[in-house]
Amino acid sequence: MARKRSREFTRRELLKTTGGAALAAGIGSAFLFPERAAAQQRTLKICQWSHFVPAWDEWFNKHYTVEWGQKNNVNVVVDNINLNDLPARAASEVSAQKGHDLFMFLSPPASHEKNVVDMTHVYQEVERKHGKKIDLAHKSTYNPKTKKYFAFSDAYTPDPGNWHKDWWTAVGYPNGPDTYDDLLDGAVKIRKTTGHPCGLGLAQELDTSMAMRAILWSFGGAEQDEAGNVTLNSKYTVDALKYMKSLYQQTETPEVFTWTPPSNNQAMLAGRVSYVANAISITRQSERENMPIDSEIMISRALKGPVRRIAAEHVMNCYIIWNFADEKDLAQKFLIDYMDHFHDGFVAGQFYNFPCFPKTVPDLQKEISSDSRAHPPDKYKVLGDVLEWATNVGYPGYASAGISEAFYAWLIPTMFAKVARGDETAENAAKAADEEYRRIFARWA
Repeated sequence: MARKRSREFTRRELLKTTGGAALAAGIGSAFLFPERAAAQQRTLKICQWSHFVPAWDEWFNKHYTVEWGQKNNVNVVVDNINLNDLPARAASEVSAQKGHDLFMFLSPPASHEKNVVDMTHVYQEVERKHGKKIDLAHKSTYNPKTKKYFAFSDAYTPDPGNWHKDWWTAVGYPNGPDTYDDLLDGAVKIRKTTGHPCGLGLAQELDTSMAMRAILWSFGGAEQDEAGNVTLNSKYTVDALKYMKSLYQQTETPEVFTWTPPSNNQAMLAGRVSYVANAISITRQSERENMPIDSEIMISRALKGPVRRIAAEHVMNCYIIWNFADEKDLAQKFLIDYMDHFHDGFVAGQFYNFPCFPKTVPDLQKEISSDSRAHPPDKYKVLGDVLEWATNVGYPGYASAGISEAFYAWLIPTMFAKVARGDETAENAAKAADEEYRRIFARWA
């Protein structure tokens, strides 16, 4: 009790004798009331996926956010969850009207527009310092009808081809397939000579969604036109469906109907498949774990179809701030400041996250053209022209709410899977999917 009274006396006396002079001299409330100073520290809560290149999470969670938090007197809490769980977690936070301040999706979350803060200010501040964003970011996060940026995109990930060098060289393609005709021809020959199948998924999951959209667009089809009108039921879509049916029936196995996002990574790294469409997480893992197959896995641009060479980004980072978030202003400041350090993340993530603001990585082509971890060192040089063939979900229009709902309803993968299995004709599948798109778009009109 004596010690307690002594503490209280000292504090009272100090206040009495120093008064406002203590504050003016810099002693302040943090000295007099340390427990109050601790209470004044704010907390920023961030939810995002568990990155496929663990080194990026290591940098972001243990270095960048810690340093930013110390500089701004903020406790930054990062929750990393499996990419498959992101949509459900977002829905639960909306339902509860409580959750994280920053939430990152891996595809445009346009259907959440009414639940989020307009990111126009964030884009403006970042562009003021780092120049214009790429069109891919604009079309993935902007609603031209409401004039609102429902998300902010810092990065996208290319979706190139990954192919087995020895097998493709043996069947006459030393540089791998360049077109979808090459893919079918070479994959058939490889299957006949080695027994190894091709590895394009046909499941209700992210990688399949991107791969099937690439085929759809490359053959001239699209979910919508530039104005947002449904255009799925077309000759071009039918052609794409018939192509995938041939590819599946001649080169693949039924396992592709039940794949999850890691499945094609695992199949390629295990030396079981000849070709997959995926990000460089595959080769980065083979390098990281010193796998014998590492020097066999090569990277190629997106394949060219009868109409164009095009592919969706593999993932599109889309940060949103809930309108019920506790720290809206702090979350915006975090994103603006983070872009000043984007290049550090680009290096830490081993080129997985490509910049939506090109000036943040001004020597990108030079950096990716020589990498001591890669075998050969110029393996990733082929990605230097990625913006010539990478596009947004919803191409050639915007990533609208209707597109977002259709994406997570897995309508495109389901359409392709039905035809590949022989459950439905290409014509009927295209017509049925088109009708479902029209119902979805009508709800968002």
